Parts: sequence; C-alpha cells; structure tokens
Amino acid sequence: MFEYSARPDLLKGRIILVTGAGRGIGEAAAKAYAAHGATVLLLGKNEDNLNRVYDDIEAAGHPHPAVIPFNLETALPHQYDELAAMIEREFGHLDGLLHNAAIVGPRTPLEQLSGDNFMRVMQVNVNAMFMLTSTLLPLLKLAEDASVIFTSSSVGRKGRAYWGAYAVSKFATEGLMQVLADEVDETAPVRANSINPGATRTDMRAKAYPGENPQVNPLPEEIMPVYLYLMGPDSIGVNGQALDAQ
Repeated sequence: MFEYSARPDLLKGRIILVTGAGRGIGEAAAKAYAAHGATVLLLGKNEDNLNRVYDDIEAAGHPHPAVIPFNLETALPHQYDELAAMIEREFGHLDGLLHNAAIVGPRTPLEQLSGDNFMRVMQVNVNAMFMLTSTLLPLLKLAEDASVIFTSSSVGRKGRAYWGAYAVSKFATEGLMQVLADEVDETAPVRANSINPGATRTDMRAKAYPGENPQVNPLPEEIMPVYLYLMGPDSIGVNGQALDAQ
C-alpha cells in the first residue's frame, strides 16, 4: 500500500471536482477530500447516489459539497462549457480534478467486440475525460497549485487479452496525462499524474471478476493515501508520474 499520512487540514479551502463520485473509489475519494477540508464537487449520472454521498459528508460536519448531475456518455460540448461557467461563477477557480468515472464494457476478444461497444467505452473513459480536462484547465490555472489525477489500470500499462476497449481507453488515459503534464510543466501551477488503484472491492471489480472473492481486495477507503498525496500540496513538483495505490 502507498505509504502516506495526510494531516487533517491538508485540503482546507480547496475546491475539488470528483467524477463518478456516487459510489466506489469516487465516493471514497470525495469523502476523504471533504474530511481533509475540501469543498467537493460531486459529479456523476446517478443523482440519488450523489445525494447520499452529499448527506454523508454533511452529517460528518465537513464543508458543504455540491451535487452536479452530469452524464459523461451523452454530454454535448456546450454542456461542458456551461459546467465550467457554473464552477467559475460559484467558486471562482478549481484546485483539483479527479478523473475517476469509467465503464469497463464487454470483456471479449477484439474480433467479437462491436464498434458500438468500443465507442461507448471510449466516449466515457477518454472523450469525456478530455472534454472535462480542456474545459476546466483555465479554472485550474487560476489556483495557486492545482492537481489533475487520472485513474489508470494495470491493463492501461501493459495490454492484456480480452480487456478490449477498457485497456485501450486506459492507455489513452496515460497518454493524455503525459501530454498534459508536459504542457503544464514549469508553465502553469498545475500538475498531472495517474493512479492505478489495483484490485479494489468495488462493484466494477465484481462485474469484471465474478469468480473472485471480493474479501481479498482492500476497500476503496484503504487506498486513499495516494489520492490524498497527489491532491494536496505535499505533491507539488510531482508531475507526469504513474503511481500505484497498492
């Protein structure tokens, strides 16, 4: 496990957007960021899940989060512009962006993977991630030190049979992170890095590995040290790195 102990006020006063914040790793990250002082913008497509996370954060006495229902699969370019305008209007800038939302798609040989399924995975995992990054970058550049975290995978660092569109999308994720990191290096107060969460006890993992005993994997809350490290000021100067949560 990544070794790091975050001080309680690590993210005090920071505005951080988390995609896929309604459950799994996104929920755990949102709660961890809030617990360390951040105002968290909870973005996802299931408003009920987002409201539940909102209620949990409020009940814990952390800074009031914001719920942003947003469907990354169907969002049009103007909706990303409207999202950025809303964040600028309400918060003035953005200190952090965690790209967590993703779909696995069918695990099947490439020759049996339909074009529709391939494009759906790429739409959510790559195209939407690019749109969010490019649209929100001006707001991130207004922060004193901003962090963009991309969620990768072991199959995005070494391809593996039957992981199809998901693996390709995670290679693209690493590529987008590296290009952004190189562009902002010493030119903007922004850093970009990726995290491979590893096997974690989530619904997505259970669907991908139905025969696996989920109890052998850590809970999302247990892999938060690296998420806190990269989002806070202790990682200033760390840029373009591909880190592992476990």
